[in-house]
Amino acid sequence: MSLRIVFMGTPDFAVPTLVEILGQGHEVVAVYTRAPKPAGRGMAEKRSPVHELAAGFGIPVFTPRTLRDEAAQAEFAAHEADVAVVVAYGLILPAAVLAAPEYGCLNLHASLLPRWRGAAPINRAIMAGDRETGVMVMQMDEGLDTGAVALSERVAIGADETAGQLHDRLARLGADLMVRALSALSRGTLATEPQPEAGTTYAAKLDKAETRIDWTRPAAAVHDHIRGLSPFPGAWCEMTLGDRSERLKVLRTVAATGSGAPGTVLDDRLTVACGEGAVRLLEVQRAGKAPMAAGAFLNGTAVTAGTKLG
Repeated sequence: MSLRIVFMGTPDFAVPTLVEILGQGHEVVAVYTRAPKPAGRGMAEKRSPVHELAAGFGIPVFTPRTLRDEAAQAEFAAHEADVAVVVAYGLILPAAVLAAPEYGCLNLHASLLPRWRGAAPINRAIMAGDRETGVMVMQMDEGLDTGAVALSERVAIGADETAGQLHDRLARLGADLMVRALSALSRGTLATEPQPEAGTTYAAKLDKAETRIDWTRPAAAVHDHIRGLSPFPGAWCEMTLGDRSERLKVLRTVAATGSGAPGTVLDDRLTVACGEGAVRLLEVQRAGKAPMAAGAFLNGTAVTAGTKLG
C-alpha cells in the first residue's frame, strides 16, 4: 500500500531517501527543506539538493523559516499526510507538527543511537576512532534524537575511511532502511523499542576552532581527526612555503613509521611526526586550489625533511 508522505530534508545525505521513496510508488505530497541561501561569487540564491530534486519531480516545495507559528503548523497539517519522513532537515519540529501526520514522523539518523545524538554523527564517530556505526529509523519525539527506534543497520568503519566516504555509504544504506520501514508501516507491522540511556553521547556541530591539526597528539588520533573532517570542512596546518606561511588542508593520511618533534616532516614523502608515531600525508589542498595527491603537490613544491608544520 502506498503512503501519503511529507518529506522533510535538506542536504545531499537526504537525496537518496527521497529518490527511493518515489521509486517505491509512495505519494510525496510536499517537500519541506531549508530556504535558499546566497552562495558563490555572485551570491545568487542556491536551492538545497532536496529542493532541486523535488522541483524536478514537480513536487510542491515549502521553505518556512520556522515551524513554531500557528500558520506554518496549519499549512503542514493541511497536507493530511499518513507520515512525515525526516532526514537531516535542519529545523526543530514542535509537538503540533510531530502529531499532525496519522503515524507521526519517522527520522533517519546516521549513528547507532543513543551514541552520537545531534548534528554531526558521521564526523564525530570517525574523529572518536569508532570502529562501527550505522543508520537508524526512529519515531520522533520532542527530544534531541531520543525517539524509539524502529529499524537499524550496523556497518564497520574502514581504518582509513573519510567522513565523505562514510557519508555516501550511509546515505544509500539509510535510504533502503527507510523504505523498509515505510513498507512495514503500510502493513501495520512497524514496531519500535525505546533507546537505552546508557552510552549516550552528543555529536556537537563542527566548530572551525577544532579543525587545526594538533601534531602533539598520537598518530592514530591525528589520523582520525583528519579523516573525520574530510572533505569538509577539512583539517589544516600551517606550512612555510618560500618566504611565507600558507594554510594547507590535509584530506587523507595513512599510518607511517618514524618519530621526531611533533609536526616535523621526516622524509621526502610527507611523513610527519606526531606526539607518538607518525602519519604520511596522501592528499592535500592549498588555499584556493583543488585537492591533489601528495606526489603531485611535491612535484611543484619543495618540502624537505626537517620542515616544520604548525
